[in-house]
Amino acid sequence: MQDSVDILDLVSQTKARGEPFAVATVVRTISVTAAKAGAKAVVLADGSISAGWIGGGCARGAVLKAAADAIRDGQPRLISIQPKDLLDVQQVKPGEIRDGVFYARNMCPSQGTMDVFVEPVLPRPHLAVLGASPVAVALVDIARRMGFFVTVCAPQADHAAFGISDRMVDGFDLPPDGARHGFIVIATQGRGDGAALKAVLGIPSRYTAFVGSRRKFAALRHDLETEGLDVRSMDDMRSPAGLDLGSITPDEIAFSIVAEMIEIRRRGQRNA
Repeated sequence: MQDSVDILDLVSQTKARGEPFAVATVVRTISVTAAKAGAKAVVLADGSISAGWIGGGCARGAVLKAAADAIRDGQPRLISIQPKDLLDVQQVKPGEIRDGVFYARNMCPSQGTMDVFVEPVLPRPHLAVLGASPVAVALVDIARRMGFFVTVCAPQADHAAFGISDRMVDGFDLPPDGARHGFIVIATQGRGDGAALKAVLGIPSRYTAFVGSRRKFAALRHDLETEGLDVRSMDDMRSPAGLDLGSITPDEIAFSIVAEMIEIRRRGQRNA
């Protein structure tokens, strides 16, 4: 069993890696229970307990399910694991949620009660913005305010055009971390379009979009294909980028792109 200092270190390390996880904390115990108030565990997205301890099999199943649900929808949970006779007294069934508390049955001989708070820790989604156009500058500003971790990929001479960003990269090469698997927007708008597209060809992501017309995107694709490049991944790129809001100004276009990314990010959570 690891102490709280080890758990806090692990929480910091897991956050730094950008992995989603949940922290389960025993907040109250009544009668005999294996774990006591203050016990903690770090539960990873795959359902494994990375470190810590919150009791044996009596609590493990309910806590792991709550952790998986919390990671999925981003909402914390309070679980009360009680013996059958106490649930009957309160007229609560195992699996029922009442006043924000999820009730589970303690199947162990100890027949104690344990309340566990499960808190999800979700990483900020990564956005890589390629280019230094007015749309790129507006996009970085709006996306950061919407909770994205933003990496600017642009020639160093253009970095001064931006306000606050989380990271600056000289050129269009994406760093080998979460930026490769999150959201990517090419907003070069005539200054390095081909080079930026080459940099993201075949890069896995949840969303890759190009700021420009369909005609321009098709012409660039033809040029890259003529060079002998494999452009099949461009089939999944969105062009023009953003929701069709009738946007005209750089701020409006950037807003429509962020709105589209939020819609993709929140899929599966709206009805949770």
